[in-house]
Amino acid sequence: MNLDDKGIQGPAWERQVLEKLAFAMLDERKSARRWSLFWRMVWLGLLGLVVWWFMAFGASGTAPSAPHTAVVSIQGEIAADSDANATDILDAVRAAFEDEGSQAVVLVINSPGGSPVQAGVINDEINRLKGIHQKPVYAVVEETCASAAYYVAASADMIYVDKASIVGSIGVLMDGFGFTGLMDKLGIERRLLTAGANKGFLDPFSPQTPEQRAYALGMLKEIHDQFIEVVRAGRGDRLKETPDMFSGLFWSGQQAVKLGLADGLGSVDFVAREVVNAADIVDYTRRANMAERLVKRFGSAVGESAVRTWSLSHHTLR
Repeated sequence: MNLDDKGIQGPAWERQVLEKLAFAMLDERKSARRWSLFWRMVWLGLLGLVVWWFMAFGASGTAPSAPHTAVVSIQGEIAADSDANATDILDAVRAAFEDEGSQAVVLVINSPGGSPVQAGVINDEINRLKGIHQKPVYAVVEETCASAAYYVAASADMIYVDKASIVGSIGVLMDGFGFTGLMDKLGIERRLLTAGANKGFLDPFSPQTPEQRAYALGMLKEIHDQFIEVVRAGRGDRLKETPDMFSGLFWSGQQAVKLGLADGLGSVDFVAREVVNAADIVDYTRRANMAERLVKRFGSAVGESAVRTWSLSHHTLR
């Protein structure tokens, strides 16, 4: 071993010590990251167990068996990716029908409409469940029950509204924009390649032929006829048809009662107390509880942390 005049090891020894210290610090940092990720995963697992227990055995899974009025709320746009989607609504409706204590199912509706497909699925299933369980269904309109929302309400045995509610809009639409004139003025050429003469007929940057327009209108009429048939079947002889009944117009709740689109004025409490004769109300509506929200947020944070930790470790080890 080479020593300098003071008996201290030379630069090679210092370099070795520094390298050992650097590797020790690196190993410690990697170990800390791994333990941090481990404990995050442990807490996520525990939280998941708590949520599972709550959903399986908690209050949300056990409705009272005493006589009551079952309520299912339909709020906002009816669509597959919204809170008012067919899957969640029908899960709640089935639970309400199946509970022995529920004397009737009340749909509390405040919706401007939405998907005719989602509304059709809800309407068909409610009619099927009514036949199986022999329980009445009532619809109570709050602010609005229009278009697809009225499609759903037509499945009810009776419809109650507020005198100022908005009801109706029995029609179908397909909207979009056309920019061909503007493109011509700006000198913009649209280059759309398709395999099939009509593949791009809804493209807003391409002209629409009379044949394509006629086809779209024919399809809308078919869906409109289906809507009309559902309303007629649901309302029966109570419906006082006018030339404007199925034109897409809407009416106040008071007018809707006169036209037979609704049966009377009344709130949820009124229907439960005076119509169902079961004043106790149990809400079966499916809503994300606090535990579910926490799991989503915590899971997202853990996932992001795991990716970041893996990335750091990956780049460190390279």
